[in-house]
Amino acid sequence: MSEDRSVLSREAREPDEELRYGDHADQVIDYWHAKEYRPLVVFVHGGFWRPEYDRTHARPLGEALADLGWPVLSLEYRREPGDPDVTTSDVRTALDALPDLVDVHAGYVMIGHSAGGQLALWAASTLNPVRLRGLIALAPVADLLMADRLGLDDGAVQDFIGSGVRNDLDPAHLPAPIARVALIHGTADTRVPITLTESYFTAHPTARLIRVEHAGHYDLIDPLSDSWHEVTTELTRLTS
Repeated sequence: MSEDRSVLSREAREPDEELRYGDHADQVIDYWHAKEYRPLVVFVHGGFWRPEYDRTHARPLGEALADLGWPVLSLEYRREPGDPDVTTSDVRTALDALPDLVDVHAGYVMIGHSAGGQLALWAASTLNPVRLRGLIALAPVADLLMADRLGLDDGAVQDFIGSGVRNDLDPAHLPAPIARVALIHGTADTRVPITLTESYFTAHPTARLIRVEHAGHYDLIDPLSDSWHEVTTELTRLTS
């Protein structure tokens, strides 16, 4: 069964602002305002860390969450094959810059999808951001060793890390984050099998695992999908 990828190219409202956290073209953040005073959503997009996939495919998600009342920040970051530390440095720098860019007094919830789920889980585990209220990992590449063994996306893990093993970047092999973690994964995901999330959950059973029957990889970031309510329900729980 092929995955429905329509959300990746769907038209969406432009963000209300573009914020900068550095001088590089990719060191930018899409920002959707919200009328309600609620915790921020900080979204980290996926795309197997490849340069051709940027934050624009997440704009339907940003628009939808802002319309529901959450202010949304969608992080861009450098994606340079073989240099994962450039990517993680950007995520770290962006999170450190948030208090200078927006009001973070109500805290924030990170949401990461696919490779963005790996980055969000890494950040929560290694950086332990002060204002982080919780984390939602959507179909995350949560076990890099397993993803590498499976050869996901034609060797995406080795293309990302350069060569060898980087357990310091591998959520399943890092300590559990202090913040609350929710894992949401579709049972019909053919891009990132749910076994990766189950491996993370085995290593970190304090996380909350939500299996979404019949959901594919992109359903979890598609506001028009039947699975979308699983995301908004969990976000409500973490921000209430």
